[in-house]
Amino acid sequence: MKPTIKIDYISDIACPWCAVGLGNLNQAMNQFSDKANFEIHFHPFELNPNMPLGGQDAIEHLTEKYGLSVEQVKANQANIRTKALEAGFAFHPEGRKRVYNTFDAHRLLYWAGKEFGLEKQAALKKELLNTYFCLAVNLDEQKNLLDAVTRSGLDRDRAQEVLDHNEFTREVRESETNYTNLGISSVPSIILNDQYLLQGAQPSESFVNAFERLIQKN
Repeated sequence: MKPTIKIDYISDIACPWCAVGLGNLNQAMNQFSDKANFEIHFHPFELNPNMPLGGQDAIEHLTEKYGLSVEQVKANQANIRTKALEAGFAFHPEGRKRVYNTFDAHRLLYWAGKEFGLEKQAALKKELLNTYFCLAVNLDEQKNLLDAVTRSGLDRDRAQEVLDHNEFTREVRESETNYTNLGISSVPSIILNDQYLLQGAQPSESFVNAFERLIQKN
């Protein structure tokens, strides 16, 4: 019987490197599927928890946050687009237009995992990343979140209820606090079998090597 490797993926859908890391992780899991089964859980982390409604121009945000010039930001974005495409995400050629608060997206991800299971949660995670980085549309418009729900094969009406009634607010806040208390301060952060922490957009080879070490140890 193949062992099961549990993966806790702490990330934000507003993090481009989280998309790259996830794409690389999926490639690694596919490469290693003959040796292990995988159970992946997505957990919330907000890069911009205090971002007001309407968001902020992405270039303006990134120059302010990192102290970079506009040219440096655009060069970084071009590099990320290349890495994302290799990982399976075709980012919008002009980049994301604005930076938004992502709390509602995290509530929907929690809902998907709780009521529909991990595979549907993973499908929604991918579609929310696509919404933000590939479609580059307004995350403050609920329709765009609900379209991601529909593309994931989830119940759009139920998702609307979750959004309208602020469901899973407490659960998401508790999860965020839990990982912050564990020392998670950057994303993506990936915990394997509650034992090993990998951080950043690791290449698929790094994940495969980590899987090998886990299998050998157990």
